[in-house]
Amino acid sequence: MTTHPTGKLPHHTIEGPDSAPPLLLGPSLGTSTALWDAVAPELATARRVVRWDLPGHGGSPAELIGPGATVADLAGLVLALADALGIDRFAYAGVSLGGAVGLHLAARHPERVTSLALVCTSLHFGGADAWRERAATVRREGLAALAESAPRRWFTPGFTVPALVADHLAADPGAYAACCDALAAYDLRDGVASITAPTLVLAGREDPATPPAHAREIADAVAGASLVELAGASHLAPAERPAAVSAALRAHFAGPAAGGGTAVRRAVLGDAHVDRAQAATTPFTARFQDFISRYAWGEIWTDPTLSHRERSMITLTALGAHGHLAELALHVRAARRNGLTPEEIGAVLLQTAVYCGVPAANAAFGVAQRVLAEEEQEAGPQGRD
Repeated sequence: MTTHPTGKLPHHTIEGPDSAPPLLLGPSLGTSTALWDAVAPELATARRVVRWDLPGHGGSPAELIGPGATVADLAGLVLALADALGIDRFAYAGVSLGGAVGLHLAARHPERVTSLALVCTSLHFGGADAWRERAATVRREGLAALAESAPRRWFTPGFTVPALVADHLAADPGAYAACCDALAAYDLRDGVASITAPTLVLAGREDPATPPAHAREIADAVAGASLVELAGASHLAPAERPAAVSAALRAHFAGPAAGGGTAVRRAVLGDAHVDRAQAATTPFTARFQDFISRYAWGEIWTDPTLSHRERSMITLTALGAHGHLAELALHVRAARRNGLTPEEIGAVLLQTAVYCGVPAANAAFGVAQRVLAEEEQEAGPQGRD
C-alpha cells in the first residue's frame, strides 16, 4: 500500500494492481482511511483501491474545506483526486458521509461512476438543526466529548476500534464542523431517481445513526438497487463486520452474475454455439463452463471501457498470434456480429502480420477467408454486404 500526501488534494492511499479497475473508498465523518483497513486488502486483489480522507481527517489538509461546505464540495475533491490519478471512470463505495458523496457523484456525475456501494448511509441525515448545533459545539468546545461518545454511536455494545476513536479525537475541529455543515445542507431524496450505476445498499441492523429504514429508502429510490442488512453491525460496518462487508462488496463489484454473462455470450457468439456448448456440458466440464460465463463473459466482455467491436479486434489479434485457429473461426463470426466489415477484419489480421508474425497471420487469413465465404453463402444474394 502506498500513502500519498497531496497538498491541495485529499490524502489518499493506493493498493492493488495499477492495471486493475479502480475502486474509490470513502470514509465516515470522524474516521480516516483506517476505517477500511480490514476490507481494502481483500478488495485490492481484483481492484486498484484508492482510499481517501475527509478534509482535516487522517492526513488530509483542513483547509480543503470551510464553513458552509456542501456534499457537492466534497464530491468535487474526489473528482479532482480521480483526475490527478488519471482515473476517468471508477467504482465507488462509501460509509455514511462518504456514502452521501457517492450518491451525489452517481446522481450528478453518472459518466464517472461505473458501480456504487452505499454503506450505512442515507439520502438525508435527520434534518439540518442537529448538525448545525453539532458544528457550533465543535467549533466552540473541540472534539473531546464527541470522541468519547463515539463508540456508542458507531458500534454495538462491547465492541470498539481504539484507532478509529483516536482518529476522531485527532480530527481538525474546524474541518469536522464544516463536514457537519455539509450534512446539514444535504438532502438527496429528490435527486437519485436518475442513478443508473449498479447499486448495492448495506445497512447495519443495529445502526442508530442511519437505521435500516434509511437504507430501504435508498434501495426503493434507486432503480434496480440491491439491499443487504448486516446482523450484529452498527454504523461502522466495515470495521465491525469486515468479512461480511468484504463478501458483499466483492460480489457486487465483480460485475454481472453468470446469467448476465451468458446473455452477452449469446449476443456475441450466437445462440447456436452457446446451445451446443451447453448441450455438451458434462459434470467434468460444468465448472469450466460456469467459469467462462462468469469471468470471460460476465466480467470482461461486459466491462463498458471497451466496445464489443474493439474487443473483437483484440480477440482476433490474440487468437491469430497464438494460432488458436478453431477459436479464431468462431470469433470471426463474432466480429461480424459485432459490426466489423470483412475489410476491417482483414486490416486487423494484416496488422497481426506486422507485429505477431507472417506465418500466424497467413493461417489466420486462411481461416477468416473460409468463414467469410461460408457466411456469404449462408446469407444468399439478399443478405450480402
